[in-house]
Amino acid sequence: MSTLFDPVPFGALELPNRLVMSPMGRGRTTVDGTPLPVMAEYYAQRAGAGLVISEATHPSPVAVGHAHSVRLHTAEQARAWAEVVDAVHRRGGRMYLQIMHAGRISHPDLHGETPLAPSAVRADGTARVFRGKPDYPVPRPMTEDDIARTVEDFARCARTAAEIGFDGVEIHGANGYLLHQFLASATNRRSDAHGGDIAGRIRFAVEVARAVAAEVGPERVGMRLSPGFPLNDMSEPDRTETYPALLTELDRLGLGHVHFVAGSDTDLVRRLSRLWKRTVVINCGTGPLDTDSTLAAADRALKDGAHLLSFGRQFLANPDLPERLRTRAPLNAWQPPFFYEGSARGYTDYPVLSDTAPDTPAVTAAH
Repeated sequence: MSTLFDPVPFGALELPNRLVMSPMGRGRTTVDGTPLPVMAEYYAQRAGAGLVISEATHPSPVAVGHAHSVRLHTAEQARAWAEVVDAVHRRGGRMYLQIMHAGRISHPDLHGETPLAPSAVRADGTARVFRGKPDYPVPRPMTEDDIARTVEDFARCARTAAEIGFDGVEIHGANGYLLHQFLASATNRRSDAHGGDIAGRIRFAVEVARAVAAEVGPERVGMRLSPGFPLNDMSEPDRTETYPALLTELDRLGLGHVHFVAGSDTDLVRRLSRLWKRTVVINCGTGPLDTDSTLAAADRALKDGAHLLSFGRQFLANPDLPERLRTRAPLNAWQPPFFYEGSARGYTDYPVLSDTAPDTPAVTAAH
């Protein structure tokens, strides 16, 4: 565990530890997806992470996946995000923006349009809109113009992120959203250049990565992946061939990191981690919320080939997670009723060690 808290190179940066705050949608936005001021406090509280990765951020209105998800495609949104990243930097932190298009995991109630996807394959499940939970609709297959426009949306969003001070960007290619939908044969039934065989199905993800890298530099770009993860009605029977091919192309672009989601095909992630030539980030999952279990998960991920370890709910409930793990202090219990919408409660009011009296230990979650 000594290396967990040692400085580590990461592209042009040096991180003070190997702990990454995983992207987590928290819903503290206006109706149009502009970050609320409380977001700056939330992220700044967690600036002790080696790297903070923002919640998934949409580069256009039609990219939106659920109510109160955050965006970056207007000047007002850019000003609000600039306050967030400035707050993190003032605390000595480093922050990447994650960019995500939801694809078919969306609904017209969110943006007035039929959701876009590689093919007209409806997702099983219900959408999170402002009122109710309607079924996902059948999406509209993207035209070549739609694809080109979407690639440019990612590139423009990355360019804006760099201009307002983000240290880099992560492309969301996981969890059943648009890039993942292009990768999987179950959701990509196209017969044109963006479908068919593996070379066709990885093409869109590679085009997005190339365009984003051209804007901010490849060493400042990563991609999050979830091979074999069934979330959002996904199926990938040929994943053992698809992902090595994708990583080969991303490596040629010189991307700085890949980030694997917990719940992915574990054996394949081990193989891919050894294939990738630069930084591997592995999400360690939630598991029991206690210090020993969290450190054990980190140890397993390091043995599986990770260079950096990302944690979600552990960082959500513990703004000072690196210090708690370093000192083996207890972890706070999280508050699920306040995960996705609300104000400061269950968001910026989790205690840190300096707020805890010596005779009043932090609350350890039951499990």
